Amino acid sequence: MPFCSAHQRGLTGLMVGAALIVAISGAPINLQAQQIGTSISSTSSSNESMSLALPNDPGVLLDRQSGQTPAPIPAPQTTNDPNAVSANGTQQTKRVLGIVPNFSSVSADVKLPPQTPKQKLILAAKNSFDYSSFLVAGIQAGISMNGNSYPEFHQGLEGYGKYYWHTLADTADENFMVGGVGPIVFHQDNRFYTLGHGGFRKRTFYAVTRVLVTRQDDGSKMFNFSEIVGSGASAGLSTVYYPKNYQTWTKVGQKWLTSDLIDCFNFFWKEFWPDVNKRVFHTH
Repeated sequence: MPFCSAHQRGLTGLMVGAALIVAISGAPINLQAQQIGTSISSTSSSNESMSLALPNDPGVLLDRQSGQTPAPIPAPQTTNDPNAVSANGTQQTKRVLGIVPNFSSVSADVKLPPQTPKQKLILAAKNSFDYSSFLVAGIQAGISMNGNSYPEFHQGLEGYGKYYWHTLADTADENFMVGGVGPIVFHQDNRFYTLGHGGFRKRTFYAVTRVLVTRQDDGSKMFNFSEIVGSGASAGLSTVYYPKNYQTWTKVGQKWLTSDLIDCFNFFWKEFWPDVNKRVFHTH
């Protein structure tokens, strides 16, 4: 995205401003002018080389501002397997701890071909209706009932049933709007590409900002309309099957914001899950 470009424009503007100050000050034109020109040219070339050497990602700014040179990032490997082993030996898995669905995550340094609309819908369906999704929904429903999140559902077996199917419906709405319909309409990639390189702060910043920044089908970066618009549409759709006192703009807005905050956390643990899996469980 444009973060690095703005930084480069700032450096260029600083050099141009310095040159203008020298010119306005009326300094005599002599052999020093040639030296100044050579210095500016050398600095420009150095900055250009640095910008070409670094990836155009906002996370790189953290390393550049600290004056540290980022470690070389391996060239992406083109494959059809999103769970391929990355250059650093880590690997995204289809499920986290064998339970939580993780089908949308791509291992670091892996480059995938663009998806068709059908493939985007299939991925959204897998995240919604995999057996692990039903297990996770059961846990979430139990937590919600224990906290009496919706008193109208009451307690007991009947109450748990209401919590359960509402949770399943919310999950499907979110997955299909954010991961299916949104990416098709806005021509965006519905997969999470693990960064996998750099320090904790850099990777955390990268992960949580994926709610706002995503990839287009052509690989370029773009504002994440699929996430923001899709989660809002999902929150609005849920008013159809919730009690009337939850069918207000305030309730919809709260649910919309909550969904995006939860996705920030989801991207965070997806970014670091391969490292945890490798170091704690001694697997890829």
